[in-house]
Amino acid sequence: MDTDVLICGAGPTGLVLAIDLARRGVPALLVEKADHLFPGSRGKGLQPRTQEVLHDLGILETVRAAGREYPRMLSWEGPDGTTRGREWDMMERSEPTEQTPYANGLLIGQAHFQALLHDQLRALGGEVVFGAGLAGLDQDEHAVTARFADGREVRARHLVAADGGRSTVRRLLGVALRGESVDPKPMLVADVVVAPDAFVDEEHWHVWTGGDGGALVLCPLPGAPRLFQMVAQYDDVDTVADTSPEGVRKLIAARTPVTADEIAEVVWASDFRPRAALAERFRVGRVFLAGDAAHVHSPAGAQGLNTSVQDAYNLGWKLGQVLRHGAPADLLDTYEAERRPVAADVLGISTRLHRKALLGGDSRRGNEVKQLGIGYRGGPLSVGRAGSLEAGDRAPDGVLPEGRLFDLYSGPHFTLLAIGTEAPALESELVHVHTLTAYEPYGRGLFLIRPDGYVGWAGETPRGLTGYLARVGATAGPPASAAGPSAAAVSATGAAQPVPVGPVSGPSRCGG
Repeated sequence: MDTDVLICGAGPTGLVLAIDLARRGVPALLVEKADHLFPGSRGKGLQPRTQEVLHDLGILETVRAAGREYPRMLSWEGPDGTTRGREWDMMERSEPTEQTPYANGLLIGQAHFQALLHDQLRALGGEVVFGAGLAGLDQDEHAVTARFADGREVRARHLVAADGGRSTVRRLLGVALRGESVDPKPMLVADVVVAPDAFVDEEHWHVWTGGDGGALVLCPLPGAPRLFQMVAQYDDVDTVADTSPEGVRKLIAARTPVTADEIAEVVWASDFRPRAALAERFRVGRVFLAGDAAHVHSPAGAQGLNTSVQDAYNLGWKLGQVLRHGAPADLLDTYEAERRPVAADVLGISTRLHRKALLGGDSRRGNEVKQLGIGYRGGPLSVGRAGSLEAGDRAPDGVLPEGRLFDLYSGPHFTLLAIGTEAPALESELVHVHTLTAYEPYGRGLFLIRPDGYVGWAGETPRGLTGYLARVGATAGPPASAAGPSAAAVSATGAAQPVPVGPVSGPSRCGG
């Protein structure tokens, strides 16, 4: 079997990349070693920037309907753990604005989130091949040949490792994952179903810290009645966590008022020791590392899953431009150049938050975890500045007479905004051009928005724009045909059509 892109691993990273490639008409094969999607909730929070990504992919409304706001933390005290203590917000709450419509984190279990992504992929004509364990790979100047445990082979122009922290692909490449232990104490995480008449409600994130052996928390997860994520830490560094259903029930009963019999089901459980580690390289020839295969985080601050989704989002449009629109091959070099520094910074945030809580400091999460400040200023694809923005900045949202700026950006195209100035004539069908009379968060100038929602090029005049478009493969129209099973789905769903914008007048903030 041959394909353009082989994606190993059907977690959030692999699924988001497969969705993005499908809507771009790039033939891709998504394989998963297990015989089903991952059943548990290693991660459970979608930060505001990730919600913006999902808006572009067309599934945010579905995901938000399935999730909920983070509940308030509630501590329990006393010898039996039944004395109500203080309440507080783990995540700092903000009010939405025109520029930032998704201001707060969204709580949804990883298993539920993955199921929604899988549904979206199938709607675009894609699917996951389960039971496909990678056994070996070779690559030459033209393609990668992947060999699977059952004897099958796949030859692909590129391979993306989205196969987790214990990545088989990374091991086969010989790429080191270097880092440090964040906390020597072992932890256990599990998804459990709690009986309806048990002690805990579904309106709070319950915390017990005074019991013997370590702290334990129960966080209600949307999507199923009485489903909770349990996280427990052990004080003894030599403890070997018991991940069996009986062991999980015994642990909960020992540290909380919930009895073992009130744990109706243990859906999934795993032990781990928090670690922060970064792959030495994110690319080896035609193979890319993404998500946990490239960086491993402490769970503090809900950063790992979100950084992984945005790895896929960054890589997807670049693969699309090279494979479908003739962009220079070195565009793919910018994936590591842009994402590795971001991953290193985010690792620092999650490690700092974990150790702060470990030392008894304030465990609340501020705006730094929302990932809205992540950008690529000074990066290889960031050229120029105009008005209030510099190339590499996240492109803010805004309200239009009909719709929003994010609606203009949605789809696999580039967007050129001419604000308070004349728009140049472009003959590329890959660039949608819109004119606004004024919008303060941008200021006056020309702003080329990349397919992933960042300003790629900015200037007061069009000088240099044509050269930039050539560099990213956006100077011509779409290819005449699209190969692979996703082509029909892409032509049916398509890119968001240009919305007539301006000049704008009336009540809109993006106008005169």
